[in-house]
Amino acid sequence: MTISTLGRHFREGGKNIIRNGWMTFASISSISISLFILGLFLILSLNVNYLTEQIEKQVEIKVFLELETPQEEIEAIEAGITGMPEVEKNTFVSKEEGLEILREKMGESGEAYLEGLDGENNPLNDSFTVEVKEPSQVGMVAQKIEALNTGKDPAPIVSVNYGKGTVDTLFKVTSIIRNVGLVLVVCLALTAMFLISNTIKLTIMARNREIKIMKLVGATNSFINWPFFIEGALLGLIGSIIPIGILSYGYFELLKSTQADISVFMVHFKPLLEVIYPVGILLLSIGLVIGIWGSTISVRKYLKV
Repeated sequence: MTISTLGRHFREGGKNIIRNGWMTFASISSISISLFILGLFLILSLNVNYLTEQIEKQVEIKVFLELETPQEEIEAIEAGITGMPEVEKNTFVSKEEGLEILREKMGESGEAYLEGLDGENNPLNDSFTVEVKEPSQVGMVAQKIEALNTGKDPAPIVSVNYGKGTVDTLFKVTSIIRNVGLVLVVCLALTAMFLISNTIKLTIMARNREIKIMKLVGATNSFINWPFFIEGALLGLIGSIIPIGILSYGYFELLKSTQADISVFMVHFKPLLEVIYPVGILLLSIGLVIGIWGSTISVRKYLKV
């Protein structure tokens, strides 16, 4: 194919879009609406996963020690916890530091309750705050920490807390949310592909007479097919750019208006570029592929005269 012929196909494809005004509008509208809904659910799904990951990362194990645990025993327990391959970070919190943290949390209203608890009167235990690499491993790590008491009398570890029932429920809920979100996105993607391809097929079918006439006067299949191929690609391109633009602007405004309020609760929406890039590329790919596929499949039916 020569450059001039290819240029002719591009010109014809562009003219067909302008020439078939209402059908072009219907095709682009169908593509835009379908991809907008799909993009909306993709953004929602990405943020649900992002928020659940943030919540999971906040799961910590609190290890409380006996009040009179010797320094050597504390160091041995610290080494044992830190040496576990599942542990990401292990922080020792002395009872003095624990009292300061408690004062900060209770504020001025709690000063009366904490008065006189410094020094030897401090009732708090030394403790470790343990963060794990994989939140789902928190229960197993807690059991391994409890096992450090084995063979020791008295046991240096008083308790190992991580909110067992709450954490187990959290992991079940987040797993259900992820699975339901994935199923919804796949169903919406298939529905969008079906609607888009059928709308483009209707656009091509409305011009079957034009195709048959070109075939009867001797035009080759490829000569007839290329302008429709390009037209389908342009319809898909335009139809996907519109929802990408709307979703990008809408998500940017959402981040700008809610970031400060949501940050108070220690959760954040997924950053703009980490959402728009994958969603935009996916929507653009679907629009182009379905546009080209829909026009190519439809026009083949009328190439046999």
